[in-house]
Amino acid sequence: MFLKPDYNLKNIYEINLEELKSLGIKNLLFDLDSTLMASKSGFYAEKTLNWLEQVKKDFSIAVISNNHNEKYIEKVKAVSDFPLVFCAKKPDTKVTKEFMQSCNMKSEETAFIGDRPLTDVLCGKKLGCTTILVDSISADIEKPIVRLARKLERCCIR
Repeated sequence: MFLKPDYNLKNIYEINLEELKSLGIKNLLFDLDSTLMASKSGFYAEKTLNWLEQVKKDFSIAVISNNHNEKYIEKVKAVSDFPLVFCAKKPDTKVTKEFMQSCNMKSEETAFIGDRPLTDVLCGKKLGCTTILVDSISADIEKPIVRLARKLERCCIR
């Protein structure tokens, strides 16, 4: 099925970076909210910051987010030291494709990582990237209705 990710993992920390390198992946594009940070929090957990430092040793990384809240965007920019793309309108690929072209990123060398099949995985698939679906980085504190919505959304990828 078109929405089935190449990898379906519990969280970003389960990503096998060595395997991705062996596949020729050089670039990692991440969704932001619920993938790298708790939704709308505006900060990275210490564990995530440490993990990202390791990732940056072998990969170019960037965030591709649909968020368009200017105050939130400024908050995230203040705590990020890698490229951030907001108002991406995923699963539409136009904004992401333009960013990739500006950075000379090739789809076959890029993995798209996110927590939503209908935005992140679909966008990555349409771009021709390797796709990695992860559960929310803050799954343990999400409201039951959010967990139910995530479960229902994932029904379309099995």
